[in-house]
Amino acid sequence: MPTLGTQNISTSYPQLLKTFGTSGLPSAGAVEVITDGDNTSSALSIGIDAVQSTGSFTVSSNSSLLGPVTFGTSLTASTGTATIGTLSVGTATISTATISTATISTATIPSVTLSTATISTASISTATIPLQLGAITFGSNITASTGTATLGTATISTATISTATIPTINGVSTFATGFTSSTGTNTLGTIASTTINNSGLATVGTLEIGGLAGPKITNVSYGTFAFTSATVQTHAANDTTTGTFGLPCQLGDIVIASINSLGSTTGTGALISTSFFPIATDVVEYNIIGKGSTAGTIPAGTIFATALRFTA
Repeated sequence: MPTLGTQNISTSYPQLLKTFGTSGLPSAGAVEVITDGDNTSSALSIGIDAVQSTGSFTVSSNSSLLGPVTFGTSLTASTGTATIGTLSVGTATISTATISTATISTATIPSVTLSTATISTASISTATIPLQLGAITFGSNITASTGTATLGTATISTATISTATIPTINGVSTFATGFTSSTGTNTLGTIASTTINNSGLATVGTLEIGGLAGPKITNVSYGTFAFTSATVQTHAANDTTTGTFGLPCQLGDIVIASINSLGSTTGTGALISTSFFPIATDVVEYNIIGKGSTAGTIPAGTIFATALRFTA
């Protein structure tokens, strides 16, 4: 293009675009405003390594942003799909979000307001989520791999818990179908139950029978002991066969026992009674009283004995 000579741009070339300064494009890192011949500034500024717009910037076709992109206040996709490789968000307000698959390696979210969010699959390795003040509905599950999850009020239909640390429960607890402890010991103060089915071993300190007015059984012991052959004499002062055996008990305990050889075909049938009672701690005496008409023999056998201890 020929030189302008002494002609003024504003009068001879009003439609000519030029930079605002007099030296053309500025040095690296700076931009100059583009003006027309009348020195009317446009929204576009250019330099040798930068382009800047102070007004609306519209791209009608595809665009590629290869470097970092900074959004001043918002990011809007009016239609179609917005695919973003890496996004760092300080505060996000989302009215409706439909996400088919989201893979997030690390997410720190200080404040997120979601009115509706539909997420089919989300893989999050590390997420720091602050306080959630509103109601939260989990479709299938909630998992806290480490740390502690504190829930104010939770309504749970079915819960599978591998390890749970439960502090003191001060209120009434109702178990719908069962209460199971796989290992360890369950210590319960008072249990009101119409039916208790126990297939394993139950250790009870005090068992109340018949309600609040019923007796309380505090100890039950059981044992078997060898019984040697004995002769019950005819009716006389010495017609009683006696002996002792060891059984955990105290004076006053009720002892119920039997000898499996009594009533046998080879034994005596002329007996009046048998009695078993503690005579010292852990010692039980038995008495077998004869009818008195003839002497009888009790063959050797086994004594089966149970001691019961009650309190009012």
